[in-house]
Amino acid sequence: MTAQPADHAATADRARSALEALRTEIGKAVVGQDPAVTGLVVALLCRGHVLLEGVPGVAKTLLVRALAASLELDTKRVQFTPDLMPSDVTGSLVYDARTAEFSFQPGPVFTNLLLADEINRTPPKTQSSLLEAMEERQVTVDGTPRPLPDPFLVAATQNPVEYEGTYPLPEAQLDRFLLKLTVPLPSRQDEIDVLTRHAQGFNPRDLAAAGVRPVATAADLEAARDAVAKTAVSPEITGYVVDICRATRESPSLTLGVSPRGATALLATSRAWAWLTGRDYVIPDDVKALALPTLRHRVQLRPEAEMEGVTADSVINAILAHVPVPR
Repeated sequence: MTAQPADHAATADRARSALEALRTEIGKAVVGQDPAVTGLVVALLCRGHVLLEGVPGVAKTLLVRALAASLELDTKRVQFTPDLMPSDVTGSLVYDARTAEFSFQPGPVFTNLLLADEINRTPPKTQSSLLEAMEERQVTVDGTPRPLPDPFLVAATQNPVEYEGTYPLPEAQLDRFLLKLTVPLPSRQDEIDVLTRHAQGFNPRDLAAAGVRPVATAADLEAARDAVAKTAVSPEITGYVVDICRATRESPSLTLGVSPRGATALLATSRAWAWLTGRDYVIPDDVKALALPTLRHRVQLRPEAEMEGVTADSVINAILAHVPVPR
């Protein structure tokens, strides 16, 4: 007996309510970072990965831990350092003297939510160990591919103000991240709220004591992904996404524009945002809302533009202002 459309709609509504509750639950631990919270939820819906950039102490790690606690997902954290080896992330073959055979010891990447802390502090060889995991959802060791759990999301953090001892992420790896979210310093009132919570006994290392509970299940997430996949996209919206991405390739301020992979990512994140806001179709405002986090890390500025103070965000904003919006 097949499910009726009304059943599908009810399931989708329950999933949307669960994800709304997820955002509220994370707010019990993290103050004033709603765009970053929403970005993480969008990434989960799109099966994508997130790069979180912000100065130390703005709750990047706490944000990811609170997400995992609210979703009852398995999570692991890797502190990336200059001496970290690829096998420290993916796992390796270990010799068992009792059986005289090699067995595979899974690394921390075998989890639902991997927090890659300060990913730009490790050399490119170790950074690249995540490429297959992020793109293919598997790890190959000694010629044997091993699938990763589902859902699987990499949330990587990097510090934008300290370049000593860092290794900038190569373009190929940056393009594997669905979103690059900037985590800003809080406003004065938000910072007062943070201090007030700490004065009342909030312990960021004990999220259960802060009241953070699982409010959404893997089934909710799967139902939400199915609903997002059914969100309608008109030919005009598809053309709008393509026009924005093509405009980045023609910008005089950029040496590298957005690839077709980036255009696909913008379409996916726009659909997820449309569904989260309660619609089953995409409008131009959805594309505009997700253009910056989806595209900012996929473009490369000319050195002379950087010297003049131009940023990737300012270029994308200028393009959004000039590309005709479909009616």
